[in-house]
Formats: sequence, structure tokens, C-alpha cells
Amino acid sequence: MNSSESSCAQTADFQFVLFPVVYSFVVVFGLLGNVFALYMFMCKITPRTSTSVYIINLALADTAFLCTLPFRIHYHLNHNDWIFGDQACQITGTLFFVNIYVSIAFLSCIAIDRYVATVHPHAYLRLQRSPCTQLVSMSVWTVAVVAVAIFIIVGPLESNPTSDRRSCFENFSENEWEKRLAAYSACSLLFGSLIPFVIIMVCYPLVARRIARIKTGTSRRALRVIYAILGITVLCFLPYHIVCLLHLLMRCGVIKHCSYASAIYRARRVTIALVSINSCLDPVIYYFSTKSLDKDHKQQPLATKSYNQTSMTYI
Repeated sequence: MNSSESSCAQTADFQFVLFPVVYSFVVVFGLLGNVFALYMFMCKITPRTSTSVYIINLALADTAFLCTLPFRIHYHLNHNDWIFGDQACQITGTLFFVNIYVSIAFLSCIAIDRYVATVHPHAYLRLQRSPCTQLVSMSVWTVAVVAVAIFIIVGPLESNPTSDRRSCFENFSENEWEKRLAAYSACSLLFGSLIPFVIIMVCYPLVARRIARIKTGTSRRALRVIYAILGITVLCFLPYHIVCLLHLLMRCGVIKHCSYASAIYRARRVTIALVSINSCLDPVIYYFSTKSLDKDHKQQPLATKSYNQTSMTYI
């Protein structure tokens, strides 16, 4: 393992303003949007479809993520000096990063669900009567809970000492990277970002073209949901994971120059703040999905429903 990161002076004083400002904005508006979405999709919108189930789970993941941000705000206002103890650092730090991948997973599920609902409505109707959606959601949360439990059980992550400040979930030592973080980061990039990005970034422009040929209000609303997901992916998640890959290459000794290491460090500060904004943008998906559900139900005949009409209703 190369020691370039620890041997190079890495500073980014702008982070002490950037993180508190961005996180404070995200906490306020993200909580308003996600709590409202949970209320609407759990209490007001019936019947509960696969789309609404995935949206409820996405809003729950966003809410859990937002609950960690007040701790991060204090940490950065205190110039990256953690005062809440090792256990609180493990819990909040793990939740912070795990929920990023949980959000990506449910965004991928919603995108796939939109495609099936519009292009294969008969198959989609059959899926509504199966436990498939619940099983997928449970699988995502199970993986997330196991990941959190592993980090907590194994113990605190060792950080490089920086004067008298206590780092929390950053500035990890070379020993930690050799033992577990390099493998964990590689798996996260492969299964948590590359595979979902292949689904969202490669498949869904093609899907959007196909859906655009279906001249119905339902298809247009499905397109809006897909475009919203593409926008969130490009703006929030793609830069973060590109920089994560560069950071992994640096810690593994592939990138060795100090100037590159310093640039990657500063870029990580920006992209970590940027990825948190997705919790404020996800309510855009909820808005389009709610409009789709409301309009489809209003347009649905009360007495006589053909098989195709019924299948298109549950979008």
C-alpha cells in the first residue's frame, strides 16, 4: 500500500464552510420532502403498487441518511474534530455511506419498475399480485443491515493521527486499507455503483426512446420519472463514484503524485457534499409518481375495466 496520501499535505479549508451550509440545507428541505412523501404514499395513496413500495423505501433510506447529517455538521464546524465517541462515529459514519448505496439500489428498482409498467403492462399487473417487490426491498435492506453490523462488530476504523483532532470515518490508516477498506471499496464500486449505473445510464436512454413511441399520458409520465432518475444519477452519484474510484487507486498506489492526491482529496470534499443533495432531489421523483398515480386513477372507468386498462392503471 502506498503512503502517498499520508505523506502529502492535503488541505481543503473550504470544507469547513461547504459541508455545514450544504448539509443544513439538505436536512431542512430533505426532511420536509421525504416526511411528506412517507405520509402521502403510506397514508393517502391506495392501492399500494410496486412503485409506491420502492418510493417508500427510498424515502426511508433518505430519512435515515438525513438523521446522520447533524452529527456531520457539528464535526465539520469543529474543524473535523469528532467529540461523540467511537461508537457514535461507527454508527453515523456507516449509516451515512451505506444509505448512499441503498438509495442507488432503490432508484434502480424504480427505473426498472417504470420500464416494465409501460412496456410490459400485462406482466406488470401479474407482478403486483406477487411478493416480488417486498422480497427485493427486504433483500436491499438485509444487505445494508449486514454491512452496518459488520463494521460495528469488527470495531472502530483506525485513522491517521492529525495533530490533536479525532477523525471520524475518514483519513484511514494504511493498515485499515490493507485489512478491509480496499476490498470493501472495490465491492462497493462494483455492486453499489457500476451495476446500477449500467442499468440507469446505459439501458434507460434506450428504454426512454422505446417508451417515447407509446403515445399515451402514462408513457409521458413514465418518461419524466426516468429523466428525473437520470438527472439525479448524473448530478449527484456519478461524480462521487468517479472520485471514489480515483481515491481507491491512490490508496492502492496506482496514483502516486502528491499533486494528484491533493486534487483527489479536494474533489472528494465536493462530491461527498454533492451526493447528499440527492435526498432533496428524490422528492421530484415522488412528485411525478404521485401525479402519475392520481391521473391514472381518475382516468380509470369505475365499472368496466379491460385487462389492458387495469394493467396501465397500476403505474
